[in-house]
Amino acid sequence: MHIGTGIAAMSALALLVAGFAVPSAHAQNFPITSGQRATAEQVASKGVPISELAPNAPDVYVVKRGDTLWAISGIYLMRPWRWPELWGMNLQQIRNPHLIYPGQKLYLEKKDGYARLRTDMADADKTVRLSPRTRYSDLGDGALPTLPPHLIEPFLTEPLVVDEATLADAARVVATRDNHVLISKGDRAYARGAGPTALLMDAGKPRDFRIFRNSTPLKDPETGEVLGFEGQYVGQAVLARPETTRDVTESSGTVTSTIVPATIDVVSTKEEVRVGDRLLPEPERQMRSYTPHAPAQPVDARVVSIYGSAVANAAQSQVVAINRGTRDGMEVGHVLALLTGGNRQVDRTDAARPDMVLPYERNGLLMVFRTFDRVSYGLILQIDTGVRVGDRLINPR
Repeated sequence: MHIGTGIAAMSALALLVAGFAVPSAHAQNFPITSGQRATAEQVASKGVPISELAPNAPDVYVVKRGDTLWAISGIYLMRPWRWPELWGMNLQQIRNPHLIYPGQKLYLEKKDGYARLRTDMADADKTVRLSPRTRYSDLGDGALPTLPPHLIEPFLTEPLVVDEATLADAARVVATRDNHVLISKGDRAYARGAGPTALLMDAGKPRDFRIFRNSTPLKDPETGEVLGFEGQYVGQAVLARPETTRDVTESSGTVTSTIVPATIDVVSTKEEVRVGDRLLPEPERQMRSYTPHAPAQPVDARVVSIYGSAVANAAQSQVVAINRGTRDGMEVGHVLALLTGGNRQVDRTDAARPDMVLPYERNGLLMVFRTFDRVSYGLILQIDTGVRVGDRLINPR
């Protein structure tokens, strides 16, 4: 089993045994589901079977800078996405699996066919009484990330899946300063909206925007149904002045009301902005830690597209869209097995030339990190061969 499958298994140690640091409120807000906690509590009484440990699970491991929770989970468990079991190895010490820091030591204890993970060397049969002193420190920013941040963060706001009407009704860039054809970072441009998308500076109205172009339909490989439209991310802009109107006196003396578009400043670009590009409010920042876990319900999904790439095969660490979303029960952190195969062929060794369907073969693992109504985006964590549109995804085993 590849090391990659269990990110948040070690996602953290909420309390440092020596000193009892109180972590920041932000760091404590990551979700732990009732099912995950129930699994941990069930395992906590005796640990996990030694047969579930990875073959080379170390007796002592010192957490290092640059480690990720996904990788550490894979060091200890053969099926590391089953992180609640690793957390449950010592529920009294590892209370919150979203806080683990460089320099901490992890001790693997094996006894009576079961294994526990500890953060100290206390004898399991000995009661150790502590008189803790409270030490406040903001540990949230120092905790290990679930995955290398550069693999996920660019996609937290770049992929955008909306219905066609939402993108069509969005505010749009209508003109450029000095009639430039292309707009880069630091340039000023002008934009307009209408109704709810009007670019105003009223209380509660957005002032930070993402710029998108086009809207590529995402079609279900099985049914051909359009699941949504993916906007092409172009850059970011800030509203400098709202759109208004101005009375203009014509040469005839007639006074007419003329549109004055909003002024926007382009603060970053992935590629040059053009007239006609669309503006949508900057989405809320999503948390950077993920809790990998196998879906509770059966999943049978397909790869819809390879994000931001014209190649036919997706490689490791690339992002793909799949044809399941929140309405299908998809959650951030779901780990899915990638399958390849299922191709139809003719048996040319048989005179009757019957049709055959080749069996599916395990090809790797994917973790869902962003969900929409009918589509989700996943990061390919491990593969043997390239991933194609139409490839199948199921529950990991």
